[in-house]
Amino acid sequence: MAIVVHKYGGSSVGNADRIRTVARRVVASKEAGNQVVVVVSAMGDTTDDLTNLAFEISPVPPARELDMLLSAGERISIALLSMAIIDFGHDAISFTGSQAGIVTDTSHGKARIVEVRARRIIESLEAGKIVIVAGFQGVSTDYEITTLGRGASDTTAVALAAALSADVCDIYTDVDGVFTADPRLVPGARKLHAVSYEEMLEMAATGARVLALRSVEYARNYGVVIHVRSSFNEGEGTFVVEEDERMEKALISGVTHDTSEAMIRIRRVPDRPGVAARIFGEIATENVNVDMIVQNVSEDGHTDLSFTIPKDDLSRAEKIIEKMAREVGAEGFSADSDIAKVSLVGAGMKSHPGVAAGMFQVLAEAGINIEMISTSSIRISVVVRAAEVESAVKVVHERFDIPNEAAKREEHSE
Repeated sequence: MAIVVHKYGGSSVGNADRIRTVARRVVASKEAGNQVVVVVSAMGDTTDDLTNLAFEISPVPPARELDMLLSAGERISIALLSMAIIDFGHDAISFTGSQAGIVTDTSHGKARIVEVRARRIIESLEAGKIVIVAGFQGVSTDYEITTLGRGASDTTAVALAAALSADVCDIYTDVDGVFTADPRLVPGARKLHAVSYEEMLEMAATGARVLALRSVEYARNYGVVIHVRSSFNEGEGTFVVEEDERMEKALISGVTHDTSEAMIRIRRVPDRPGVAARIFGEIATENVNVDMIVQNVSEDGHTDLSFTIPKDDLSRAEKIIEKMAREVGAEGFSADSDIAKVSLVGAGMKSHPGVAAGMFQVLAEAGINIEMISTSSIRISVVVRAAEVESAVKVVHERFDIPNEAAKREEHSE
């Protein structure tokens, strides 16, 4: 008997009718002979509503109490879905993250899973029950309720799939799969049949919202097959799998964009050993993630240091940078939240020179200035003005004929 894990996002359980639709799909999987574990997010905008309510009460909500509050959203979803399944004649049981054995570190708001103690889930499956688990949450090693960060229900589902040695982890969402670009920006974007962990990691890290980055990391580390598919139809979606030598390596798999970052530039930083380590070490202690980093060539013993961080962390980071700029003897700093990142991702880049030149050329022809550049072996990212991101995505997508590249790879896989 196969073990399958389903995950449903907030839009999939946004109201009573949608919860019943999810229940029918889960029951159908159970009746097909599977043991089924379901991970659900909070209904619709519940997490945002709870967050806004917290900030109405306190300008700086205590992290522990905020986690306690936000974890309530998923508890509503799991109870309602369990009720719906029972109403359809099947036995179901709902578990919070802590009841399901999701053990995390002690970092409130961005906790990481350190262990999954799945005994209660396994016992319930063996008793013939459908198990419903609250995503996005767990219990810390200090026995406190924690949340795992935005999009972390994906991570919960993949972690459970790994712990249970599930045959597949179906991530049901409001899109049909992973596309070569955001279809809302590029109507000609094509759904990918399959994508490697390596490519999906880069796409998730550069703005593709379909999967949370940490869920892909977890899947790669434990070999979990992810199937991203729509919760509103029965069509096949996109499989995220280990790269196979038989897979056709398209030159480009997709173009992604991200408008959630801000750029900080520290001016005339003394160019001596240890200064960058001090600055970024201080930022790290505040749990702020730094993405792209560019350091100019030194002039007169000084250099400019630019980097990007999440906009949500900007106000906190500015206080740190102001202090550090003073301490290291920098001239000052500036922050810019009016930026966007556009990235090309594709395993075929490893053996195809000229991709970067082609990207830069088409952006130049469109009159779009590049402010920062970052690369890996299968990714090229640039920072542009936020107002130009839609044009940038469209011209780059067209330049590399990405829909046809995706079609070739799908034909090869068949």
